[in-house]
This record gives sequence, C-alpha cells and structure tokens, in this order.
Amino acid sequence: MKRVDLEQMPERIEETAPRRAVAAEDIYNTLREMILSFELYPGSRITETELADYFEVSRTPVREALLRLENEGHLTIRSKQGCFIRQINIEELSEYYRVRMALEIAAVEDACTHMPTKEVEQLIEVWSPHKLPKKISSSFMEQQDESFHIALAVGGGNSILVRYLRDINDHIRVIRRVDFHDPERVARTYKEHNEILSALLNREVVKVRTLIKHHIQRSEQFAQTLTLTQLARKKTLSSRLRRP
Repeated sequence: MKRVDLEQMPERIEETAPRRAVAAEDIYNTLREMILSFELYPGSRITETELADYFEVSRTPVREALLRLENEGHLTIRSKQGCFIRQINIEELSEYYRVRMALEIAAVEDACTHMPTKEVEQLIEVWSPHKLPKKISSSFMEQQDESFHIALAVGGGNSILVRYLRDINDHIRVIRRVDFHDPERVARTYKEHNEILSALLNREVVKVRTLIKHHIQRSEQFAQTLTLTQLARKKTLSSRLRRP
C-alpha cells in the first residue's frame, strides 16, 4: 500500500479547493442558464449523478451548485428523489409584476430628478428604433431589456430600490426571454424604451410614469397568458443527461 505523505496534504488541499469552487460556480451558471432558457423544463427531474456524469465532475461541486439554485428558488431538492425544476406559477408571476410596477414607477420618478442628461442621451442613442438589429436572439434581448430598466433605477440613485428590482428580475426573467421570441415585441420594446427616455430627457415626470406603467403592463399581460404549451418550444435536457 502506498504511504500517504501527510506533509503534502495542506498543499494538495489548497490546490483542490479552488478548482472545486470554480467547478461549482461554472456548474451553477450553466444550470441556471439551462433553467432560464427552458432547456431544463419546468417540473422535470434531474439527479446529482446524472449531472456529475454530464459535467464530468464529482458530485460535490454539483451538490454545491444545486443547493445554491435551491436557495434562489430555481429548483427543489427532495431526499432520495432528486431535484425538480421549479414550475411556472402564473399567479405568482403576476404578483411579482405588481411589485415590479411599483418599483419601476419609483425608479423613473427618481431618475427624472437625479439621472444626468448625458446618461439619458446615451441610452436614447442605444434604443433608437433605427438601431434595431435585423437579427437578435431572445436571450440577448432579454439581457438588454433588463439592463435598460436597471440603468434607470441606478440613475435614480436609490441603491436599495436597485437591489429589490434585481431580485424581481431574477424571478421574471423566464417570461422576458420567451416574450422576446416575437420580432414585433422586440421592435415595440425599442419604440417604447425610446419614448420613455425622451420623456425622461425632458423631465416630464407624469408622462414618463404613465409610459413605464403601460410598458410593464404589456409584459404582465403576456405573463398571464403564458402556458406550458408555449414553453414546449424549448427542448429539455433529459435525453442529454441520460446519454449512454
């Protein structure tokens, strides 16, 4: 039997732990994206063993990633049963949109007072309808849309509001991505964002409040009509995770 050199253990642990942390972070990011893009379908079951095989790692970093995802509400871990991807709860999504509405209105009101004109002008240039790309992925558009709303909140100067809005975004991101599969929806978003920014540039607080309210209401209406049938366009990973 080979003798273990105890003097080498601290150094070996220091080398292994960071690699495991990196692996867990990478696995977390990948699984989170899979859930948000519906590659892992709502309600589907996965196991640590399947994921360890899929990522070609031990179960330890997989478990760390799964626990983090569970804490964020993306999945549920059931003892001896596996992990189940969160279902889409339409009523709950509507409640998130109600909270989002209040936060967004407060954000643009603050932005009318505090956001520098130069920053507003830069956003107007980005969201000018003539800048609309001919082809744009739903995931990229979702990121751009979220960045727009966060930029307005940051411009308002209330860091607590920004933090709560980011949390809301984490819960409705799945809807945003599906919503932006429609090219007409993308074009309308560019137009509405530009109108909001123009009102903000002129410091028309009543108008900008009305515009942001109608803008978010349209997204909420889409969330209320969303069904799992519409989500079925996305292929699940079940077959890939169980590959021979």
